[in-house]
Amino acid sequence: MQADVTGQAGVVEGTVLADSREVDGGFWPKGWWKLLDFRIGIIPLPVYVLLVILITGFAFNGSVPSEVSMFIAILAVGGFTCAELGKRLPILRNVGAAAIFATFVPSALTYYQLLPEPIVKLVTDFTKFTNFLYLFIASIIVGSILSMDRQVLIKGFLKIFVPLAIGSIVAGAVGTAIGVMLGLGAYHTFFFIVVPIMAGGIGEGAIPLSVGYAEIMHLPHGELFAQVLPPVMLGSLTAILFAGTLNFIGKRYPHLTGEGRLQPGEHDDMQPAQEEITGNMDVSTIAAAGIVAISLYLVGVMCHSLFGLPAPVAMLFIAVLVKLTSAISPRLQQGAFVVYKFFSTAVTYPLLFAIGVALTPWDKLVAAFNLPNLVTIVATVTTLMGTGFVVARFLNMYPIDVAIVNACHSGQGGTGDVAILTAANRMQLMPFAQIATRIGGAITVTVVLIILSRVT
Repeated sequence: MQADVTGQAGVVEGTVLADSREVDGGFWPKGWWKLLDFRIGIIPLPVYVLLVILITGFAFNGSVPSEVSMFIAILAVGGFTCAELGKRLPILRNVGAAAIFATFVPSALTYYQLLPEPIVKLVTDFTKFTNFLYLFIASIIVGSILSMDRQVLIKGFLKIFVPLAIGSIVAGAVGTAIGVMLGLGAYHTFFFIVVPIMAGGIGEGAIPLSVGYAEIMHLPHGELFAQVLPPVMLGSLTAILFAGTLNFIGKRYPHLTGEGRLQPGEHDDMQPAQEEITGNMDVSTIAAAGIVAISLYLVGVMCHSLFGLPAPVAMLFIAVLVKLTSAISPRLQQGAFVVYKFFSTAVTYPLLFAIGVALTPWDKLVAAFNLPNLVTIVATVTTLMGTGFVVARFLNMYPIDVAIVNACHSGQGGTGDVAILTAANRMQLMPFAQIATRIGGAITVTVVLIILSRVT
């Protein structure tokens, strides 16, 4: 019996050695495996080449399939290509060039008609009709909130309003003063440059702001919207650049940042900053967590239809309540964290590419590129972030992370939040970014329209 076992072991050992020699020798399959392990973003290099060939072929034939598989392929190739280009630029790669490239390069390519029309149409239609930006935001918010330490969660939500409010007031005053010095006039600077920057983006900011302006001033809505849109976009671009710069500074001076945490002593239950997900996690738990995120977002949608509260904001507070009351089991919280990691890793740059093609008009951005406007916008965003940085030190919060949240107040709505936090490598701050964008923007628009109605 022992001889048989020894003989079988020798056969197995010889087979393993033979297989090892086969793997070690030549290109196939080990060399091929090395190619597969080299990735453009998350896409294996051979698969990336295949997708480029297929997308090009469909585009030249004019028969781009209008289905979700084609949409995913286009966004993945486009988003990760632009991001990889940005990541390889000297100096700029340290200040958020990947997010900037993934958003604004496709916008320029679309405007100058360098992207095939069938691809532009597919991306635009799918992005606008499915509104999948909010699926991304829901997954990020729910995952990041459920992974926070519940003991400090509520403290962070209450404390963030202080630097946000002070930053908004100081930025409004400084931005207006700079505009006056540059000859733009106090009225025009405040209402058409400074306020749009902090209004909360386009859908929740520029549109209701311009509608309110039109009703109060008795002017065409379209004309006013065209004036407030460029500062929104250029302010968001400035915030992206500065957020990337703060991320770089944080690596040089780690005592200034919590790497996605707002205050010292705070820790995350699931440690969102970790690079890899470890431990046993069955697929059904991850899927269940995804359904939880979608369900909470739909509750937010219902709150919007009943009470007028923006769906992401309602979802945010519901997720906080769920976390604080321990309504979700630890296992589901772990699943939510995996969903969060998946979306932040695999979906961010494709989403930015879709935003660039479908929601970012290049001509409106370029229209704001004159020196007085540029200086005023940069001064406003700098003051908003700088004030947050300074105030955070008095509140025992991390200055860099608070400044990045304040930056989201000058972002292009939810799309700006994604780009800013991507450039800063702090997607965990999405719940606080939504407060800055949605609630901060709504308060800004409401207060400014009241002021305008009194001075007009």
